[in-house]
Amino acid sequence: MGSSRQIYVKAGSSGPPSPQQIIERYSNPQDCLTAHLMLECSEVMAGIKPANLVSIVNRTRPCGRNLYHLWQSHHRELSKRIANLSFTVLKDKPQAMLLLCYDNYRLERQLAHAGIRVLLKKAGYACEASCDGLVAELQRRITGNDSFPHEIGLFIGYPAKDVVAFMGLVKLPFACQGPWKIYGNPAQSLDLAEQYRCCRQRMNSLLASGDRTALELANTIEPFFCRQHEIDCHYPTEVPAFNKPIKEMDS
Repeated sequence: MGSSRQIYVKAGSSGPPSPQQIIERYSNPQDCLTAHLMLECSEVMAGIKPANLVSIVNRTRPCGRNLYHLWQSHHRELSKRIANLSFTVLKDKPQAMLLLCYDNYRLERQLAHAGIRVLLKKAGYACEASCDGLVAELQRRITGNDSFPHEIGLFIGYPAKDVVAFMGLVKLPFACQGPWKIYGNPAQSLDLAEQYRCCRQRMNSLLASGDRTALELANTIEPFFCRQHEIDCHYPTEVPAFNKPIKEMDS
């Protein structure tokens, strides 16, 4: 007989383990928090998304841990354990906190793109602001409101045509609902959404063993990080005017 392969599935269930089941396999509390953030930031760590929003709820999980409390105790160590991620608390309430988790280099590239700058200026951001300044303004807008500013999609790597259509800056027909609302020609957006999904699936597989060495991924040697996704497939090469219908945005 060939070598057997251990499959981590709860009795009476089928399919791969859920993210909650995966992080419960890490007995060390700091490992548990690290695994949770790596799962939630798979696309960012893979280099195909500049940032993700991660909500950490203040409640005790079935395993007895509370990720909100773990963040309060261990967030300073995370910058050493997940060196290519930066964290900004966008909102902190007693019941939950909202994090912006980002690759600083890729977020700077994203926000420096001429087309993205035009859209952010349209949304009221200072056109000369640095990446840190733009994140600070986003934080200010979220802290003072119970809803998300629509331009947040530009920070977290959603295709710009979908963001501007959602904001009402261009007229494109609603195409379908994916992880975000998709407008116009959906092909590129659906391809990107599938890449994001595959990153989650790949990270789930990497962390499913519960082996803490899996938490020490290095983007210079780990195959998980081999694929890059350039910003220009998020945004058309020409920045259209906003005072007339935009056919180019549907290309």
